[in-house]
Amino acid sequence: MFSIKKNKWNGSANYWENRYKKGGNSGAGSYNRLADFKAEIVNGLIEDANISTVIEWGCGDGNQLSLMKYPQYIGYDVSKTAIELCKKKYTNDNTKQFYWTGDKIFSPSMADMVVSLDVIFHLVEDDVFEDYMKKIFESCKKMLVIYSSNIDDNYVEGNHCRNRKFTDWIQSHKQYSENWELYKYIKNKYPFDGIDGENTSISDFYIYVKKEEYM
Repeated sequence: MFSIKKNKWNGSANYWENRYKKGGNSGAGSYNRLADFKAEIVNGLIEDANISTVIEWGCGDGNQLSLMKYPQYIGYDVSKTAIELCKKKYTNDNTKQFYWTGDKIFSPSMADMVVSLDVIFHLVEDDVFEDYMKKIFESCKKMLVIYSSNIDDNYVEGNHCRNRKFTDWIQSHKQYSENWELYKYIKNKYPFDGIDGENTSISDFYIYVKKEEYM
């Protein structure tokens, strides 16, 4: 007789650190046509809204970043390995900075635009999700760009994905729902298809603007 031990779930931050340490990447959504689609939308917003500074919460391996036209950029991530990968990749680009959120002296900045691309549905712990949502709003001056699923599902412990209806969270927090408004919703150009999961996505764009900036 023998038993199969289940992998112990160590949390989303550890999942991503281990993934990058083992040579993994940020996932299909940061490559090929899905990456091109995200870049098309975000670059258009930067130009239209005259954005000068951008913060990304969850920069990953930096592949998506290579397609973006950010004037000045700061990338944050929970994976120290991912941050080191980005620093190495963009070592000669002085418009980009990268910081590990696990650093004891970590202190977030503020920017005209904050982007969250394929991150929210990876925040499986409730406290991590709450903290992340607060950070993306509090670090944003003008425009918040969220690219994510927006449904609730039955989360299975140990899975690194957990869909959340994050718009309900925003509505339930007056400091954000009263001061921010949904400026634009853009459906995915390549909606999810189970037969072609690598080239399709469950995420859509939700662009929020600060009311005092756009009234």
